[in-house]
This record gives sequence, structure tokens and C-alpha cells, in this order.
Amino acid sequence: MTRIDQTFADLKAQGRKAFVAYVMAGDPDVATSLEVVKGLPGAGVDIIELGLPFTDPMADGPTIQLAGQRALEGGMTVDKTLQMVRDFRSTNDTTPIVLMGYYNPIYSRGVDRFLAEAVEAGIDGLIVVDLPPEEDDELCIPAQKAGLNFIRLATPTTDDKRLPRVLQNTSGFVYYVSITGITGSAEAQASDVGPEVARIKSQTNLPVIVGFGINTPDRAKTIASVSDGAVVGSAIVSQIAAGKPVDDVLDFVKSLADGAHSA
Repeated sequence: MTRIDQTFADLKAQGRKAFVAYVMAGDPDVATSLEVVKGLPGAGVDIIELGLPFTDPMADGPTIQLAGQRALEGGMTVDKTLQMVRDFRSTNDTTPIVLMGYYNPIYSRGVDRFLAEAVEAGIDGLIVVDLPPEEDDELCIPAQKAGLNFIRLATPTTDDKRLPRVLQNTSGFVYYVSITGITGSAEAQASDVGPEVARIKSQTNLPVIVGFGINTPDRAKTIASVSDGAVVGSAIVSQIAAGKPVDDVLDFVKSLADGAHSA
């Protein structure tokens, strides 16, 4: 059982919904980013989604694109991202970390090397948005053999014909993208999300977590009420981009976590 599986088992036993927070590794700098990441569990975050900076992010809106640019301009690398996870694990061995990114940096490093280093560093799962199920042999299957969860995205355009293929090798949880578009571009609506979550859950026993378009505690509560939990990214990254002190960023994260947990 991975840390992700254990976390959802614990949440289910407590009758609570999950709160997942996304931050970009190395934004605005390595030290500040690590301080934020280390503070997330204390702010109520159940799973940390850590962005791996990449020059050409296709699923991300301007807020997260700019975070990636800041991180890269500050010298963030795959090595430094893995070291950040190791530093986090030196004080926290329970909170799952999901690395979210794109295949190019992994491919460039070499899949076998990357997976071995990811496991050693303490990463629990991967979200690689530009690898469709047809490419599962590239990374998904090797990742699962290495002991990592491979988390797939389902979207409003994932119809009943496509959904079984998307779910086939998914593990950990299903990430439902609540809107048609990029991160930070629109608000998620429970009336739209609820039926889609139910449709997905009719075909899998995995938890379904909803992301994109969630930016307030009330919205986190509303979306978590029709799913197994909520993901917030752009709204948190915006606080970091505005230069807010780490404590203020974590206070904002706690308000979002409290919203999701109250569902």
C-alpha cells in the first residue's frame, strides 16, 4: 500500500474528504519553496502535488506557467526537485507527494534512472499530462512496477467510450479536470462536476479528486461535497507570486483545506 492509498484509507475511516495542494518546485526560489512545502501538512494538506518546472506546459494557465518560468530562471532542475523531496522526507514520512509535470524532462533523464531516483527520494505518484493511455508502456507501466502510483486525468470530454481506457492502468486516484481548458481559467461548478464524478465512480473503485477552477474555501467545500476531494493550485501559486510571506500563504492554504474538510 502506497502513502496515497493509506491516506485515502485513513480519510475514508474518518469520513473526511481530501484536500490536495499544488505548488511549483523552486518558485520563487528553492529555500522559500521548500519552506512552503514543509508547511503544507500542518496547514491541513492531505496530499502534496509538486510541480516539476518545464518550459512548455500545455495544460497550465498563465499563473502556473509563470511559476515554472520563475523556478527555471532561478536555476531549478530535476536534481534540485528530487532533493527538495528528500529534504521534506527528512521530517515527514507520511504525507504523499505526487510529482506533476511533462514527459520531456523524464525522457531526457532516462525513465529507469528517473523512476529509481523518484522512489529513493520519496515520491509516491506521478501525473504526466502529455502521455495518453496509448503510451502506457513508456512510463505508466514501469512506474507502477517501481511502486509509484500513476494518476490519470479525466476531463469533461472523456466520454463513456474513452473512460475505460483512461482508467485501465490508473492507480492512487483519478484526477477529474472540472473545466474544459487550462488551469486557473474558469470556476468549477458542482452542478456540472457531480454527475461526472458519479459517472467515473460507476467504473472504478478509486477516489475521484477534482481540480481546476477551485479558488476559495467555499468552492473547495462545494466541490468536495460532490467528489472525494478537491485540488487547488493556481490560487495558492498566486499568493506565492504576489510575494506573500510563507505564513500568509499557509494560512490561505489552511482556509482552503478547512473548506474541503468541512464538506
